[in-house]
Amino acid sequence: MLTKLIILRGNSGSGKTTLAKEIHNRLPRNTLLISQDVVRRNMLHVKDGENTLALPLLGALLTYGYQNCDYVILEGILNAKWYAPLFKKAQNLFGKYIYAYYFDIPFEETMKRHQERHEASFGEEEMRSWWNEKNYIGFLPEKTFTRNQSLNDEVNIIMKEIK
Repeated sequence: MLTKLIILRGNSGSGKTTLAKEIHNRLPRNTLLISQDVVRRNMLHVKDGENTLALPLLGALLTYGYQNCDYVILEGILNAKWYAPLFKKAQNLFGKYIYAYYFDIPFEETMKRHQERHEASFGEEEMRSWWNEKNYIGFLPEKTFTRNQSLNDEVNIIMKEIK
C-alpha cells in the first residue's frame, strides 16, 4: 500500500486538531500524526513565520512517515505562503495520494469553537492577530469544510475518500 497524506489546515480554533485526533484514532496502527503546534511550540519552542525553524523538522517527519507509515496526518494553521516548501516536499513524496482539507469557517465561529475547548488558552485579540482569510495552498487541491459540517460529517468525508 502506498502511504497516504491527510492535510488539515485552517485558522486557529477551527477544529483541525480535534478532527486530526479523531481520524488518527480511527485509522489502523502505523499512522503518524504530525501537529504543527506540537513541533513548533512544544518540541522546538520557535516562532511561526516565513522560514520558521520548524520547517526542516516537519519535512523530516513527512519523509519518515512516507517511508515507514501507512497514513500520515499533518495538521495546523500551516500558512500557505510560509509553508509552501513543505507542501512542495509533500507533493514530491506523496504525489496523488494527498487528501487536503481547509477549514473555511468565519472568525466568529472559530472563537465559539475555541471557547468550547477545555484548553482555551488565548483570547479574541490574539486570534484576530493570527487570522488569515481563505489561505488556500493553490497548487494542491484542497476541499473545504464549512461551519455547517459537524465533526462526524468531516470524519465520514475523509474516511470515505482515503479508502
